Amino acid sequence: MGTEIVAQAKHINMSPRKVRRVIDQVRGMDVEEALHVLHFLPHAAARPVTKVINSAIANAEENLGIPRDELFVAKIVADEGPGVNPGKGRRRRYGARGRVKMIRKRSSHITVVLEEKEE
Repeated sequence: MGTEIVAQAKHINMSPRKVRRVIDQVRGMDVEEALHVLHFLPHAAARPVTKVINSAIANAEENLGIPRDELFVAKIVADEGPGVNPGKGRRRRYGARGRVKMIRKRSSHITVVLEEKEE
């Protein structure tokens, strides 16, 4: 196992389920290939995932001196962030029999772990 390079993006205003359908397509790829695939995906979640992968690449190059062509996406996860209801006048949707349902604004935390390729 090579050196692990980690990058995180927190409080992304998108549900983890939507982010996971994007990250499942790039798991295990070389970073250049992953960025190329993300560029052509139509999903909105592709943009924050691209940013996190670019951040991890920058961490590897600056802190450890590892060139980008030696890196691959070893692990990438989208965890659930806080699903807070915004503001003081909380948003709500009216439900059956006069009840009130709160509208959940989901968010996610994206974590990327890159590793060096073994030759």
